[in-house]
Amino acid sequence: MVGTSTTSYGVRGVSGTSDGVSGFSSGSDGVVGSSSTRYGVRGDSPYEAVYGRSAGGVGVHGSTDSSNAVWGTANTNGVGVRGDSGSGIGVLANSDSGTGVRADAPGGIGVYATSSSSTGVVGESSSSYGVAGISDSGTGVYGRSSSSFAGYFDGPVRVVGALTVTGTLTKGGGSFQIDHPLDPANKLLSHSFVESPDMKNIYDGVAALDDNGEATVGLPAWLETLNSDFRYQLTCLGGYAPVFIAQEVQGNQFKIAGGRPGLKVSWQVTGIRQDAYAKAHRIQVEEEKPDKERGYYLHPKEFGLPEEKGVEWVRDGGRRTQAARREAASQLEP
Repeated sequence: MVGTSTTSYGVRGVSGTSDGVSGFSSGSDGVVGSSSTRYGVRGDSPYEAVYGRSAGGVGVHGSTDSSNAVWGTANTNGVGVRGDSGSGIGVLANSDSGTGVRADAPGGIGVYATSSSSTGVVGESSSSYGVAGISDSGTGVYGRSSSSFAGYFDGPVRVVGALTVTGTLTKGGGSFQIDHPLDPANKLLSHSFVESPDMKNIYDGVAALDDNGEATVGLPAWLETLNSDFRYQLTCLGGYAPVFIAQEVQGNQFKIAGGRPGLKVSWQVTGIRQDAYAKAHRIQVEEEKPDKERGYYLHPKEFGLPEEKGVEWVRDGGRRTQAARREAASQLEP
C-alpha cells in the first residue's frame, strides 16, 4: 500500500475493532506513507499505534530530513511504536537533523521493540543524538537485563552531572580531571585513582603531642563498624622521636606515644571494609578467563594486537566495529 499527499495524510485508516491500516508484502514495503507537510503514516490506537513486523528485514522504518522519522503516541496503557523482528531490526529510524524515533506515552510505553536474535532498537544520526531520552520527573533512558548488560556502549561515554552506581564498578583505569588550578582557562589537571587489591579505606591527619609526648586521636563513630584489620603509619614533623602506636584503634580512637611535648606527628590509618555489601561482593583479585575468552585480551591494542583479539569481539560475535554494525544495518534498510 502506497499513499502520497502534498497537504494531508498519505494513507489514513480508522477502525473501531481491528487494524486502521494493515499492509503486508513478501518482497517490499508493507505500508509506505509520504507527505511533504504532515505525517507519512499516522496511527492512533489505545493499544499499538503503529505495529511493524518483519521476518528478515525492518519492522518499522522511518526516514526524515528535518523532523521526526517515527512518532508514536499511546494515550493510556498501550504502545506508541512497536517493532518485532525475527532476525533483523525491530525499529530503525534515520534522521539527518531531526529526531530518529519519537514516542509519547502519557501512561504506557513510548517505544517497545523486541528481537529474538538481533537489535531491538537502533537509532542513527549523522549530526546529533542517535537515541535521546528526556524526562522531567522520571528516568530518561531505562535498561534492564536479567542475563546480559542492561546498557552497552562501544566508545567514550560522557556523563554531564552526577553518576550513581549502586553495584560494583569495574574499570581498566580511572582519574579525576579538573581545570588546572594555576591556569584554569588553558590547561587540565588529572590524577589517577588510588588502587588496592583490598576494599580499603584511608584516614589521616596531624596530631600535636601533649606534655607527656602522647596524643589520643579520635576517629568517626562509625569507623570500627565499617572497618577491620587496621594498619598504621606515623611520621614526625620538624624533628625526630621514637613515636609508636601505644594503643590500637579501640572505641573509635587510637593513642600515639614516645614523642616529646609539642611535636607534630602525621598519622595514617587504613581499614578494610566489613559492611554488608563489602562482605557479599569481595573483589576477586585473580581469576581465570572464561574458556571462550582465553587467548583474547581486554585491551588488545596495548599489546600490539588487532581488535579481533579483544574479548569484546568474542562476546559480540565479531560485530565489534562501528563500520561493521553500520554495514549490517544498511543491508537491512529497504
